[in-house]
Amino acid sequence: MGSEMGFVAPPTTEVPMVEAEAVRQMRDLAGKGWGAKRIARELGVARNTVRRYLRGAVADLQRHPSQQRLDDVRRAEAVALFEGEAEGNAVVVAQMLGERGVEASVRTVQRAVADRRREQRAADVATVRFETAPGRQMQIDFGERQVWIADERVTVHFLAAVLSYSRRIFVKAFLHERQGEWLDGIASAFRHFGGVPLEVLGDNTRCLVAGRNREAQTVIFHPAYVAFCRDWDVQPRACQPYRARTKGKTESGVKYVKRNAIAGRRFNSFAHLQDHLSAWQLLVDGRVHGTTHEAPAKRFERDEREALRSLPARPLPTHGRRLQRRVANDSLIDIDTVRYSVPHRLVRDRVEALVTADEVRIFHGRDVVAVHARSFEPHARVIDPAHLDGLWRRPAAENLVPIAQPLAALGRTLDDYAAVIGGAA
Repeated sequence: MGSEMGFVAPPTTEVPMVEAEAVRQMRDLAGKGWGAKRIARELGVARNTVRRYLRGAVADLQRHPSQQRLDDVRRAEAVALFEGEAEGNAVVVAQMLGERGVEASVRTVQRAVADRRREQRAADVATVRFETAPGRQMQIDFGERQVWIADERVTVHFLAAVLSYSRRIFVKAFLHERQGEWLDGIASAFRHFGGVPLEVLGDNTRCLVAGRNREAQTVIFHPAYVAFCRDWDVQPRACQPYRARTKGKTESGVKYVKRNAIAGRRFNSFAHLQDHLSAWQLLVDGRVHGTTHEAPAKRFERDEREALRSLPARPLPTHGRRLQRRVANDSLIDIDTVRYSVPHRLVRDRVEALVTADEVRIFHGRDVVAVHARSFEPHARVIDPAHLDGLWRRPAAENLVPIAQPLAALGRTLDDYAAVIGGAA
């Protein structure tokens, strides 16, 4: 293969060859329907050798495929395609070169772009630490871990929020990771820190980000998240896709929660878990941080508390899910593994539940039939006894049937035996 095809032919490397007659026999036998394994056994050659010649190799001196390489012009073309239209895919580069009349294997292309690929990988892992001013940014992320709660292994989702300047951390546990949990966690972090930063840097989760405009290089946030940020007067930001290191402070915080706060601990209840996390985050805020060489709490009080803006007077609720449920035979409905009671007269009827951060309000038509404080204990039962009134009725005294005593026929009663036992005592 010459340079006119885009290749530079290095000194030939000989490889074991098969005589032309043997190659003819391979193809004749293949034409009769023989498989490569049977042909190899018949001719006494390796199966891969048979396959290579059946694919078109000729019975002459062959150049080893690993010695093929693109010339400088074609290599520059391959690198340009690799960085551009092919988006880093060597297979696509080989296909595009083939469409342009350059026959190059995927392995040849991979060798041509190897240096550029190494540069990209180095750039991906290299980090330039970006320090923000006090009160400017809070980074957020969700993590999950299996946790033992009341002798049951439960998947717990938790939001970790870190103030980028002081490194103060806030953690809140949830049973799910949905938009309501994201917004509730962010709002809880604002309240915990006692103020609102200028911006919140988050992930590209669908709960917050509806999409991206690649041409304009803009982020399209979810309308509910936009309304939330407008209500709290904070600017939303999202890290670049596949570049989670741009929010490395909270990425480290999530790992720290998993390995230090939770680790292999067991908890009596979900409330016990949250109490532990609340105490743990205060303990961590008092330790000297490895990067700033100061305790986050000290750094926060000195520089960042006053830089945060005031909390809104009346923020909008962060939760507002409406769910349709059918009342079970035991007068309960299921919401997030927790069961809530409704009046027993509604058994088998359909009801609607409005779930907020702290409350579950149940409607039958337009009527509110039940209001419960929201529970986060896995598989808990929240029951209002009034909902079961009338479900069990005690029989009236006049309807009781006297129980006959067989001993009466013998002239004895249980009272006689009681007297004997009492006398013996």
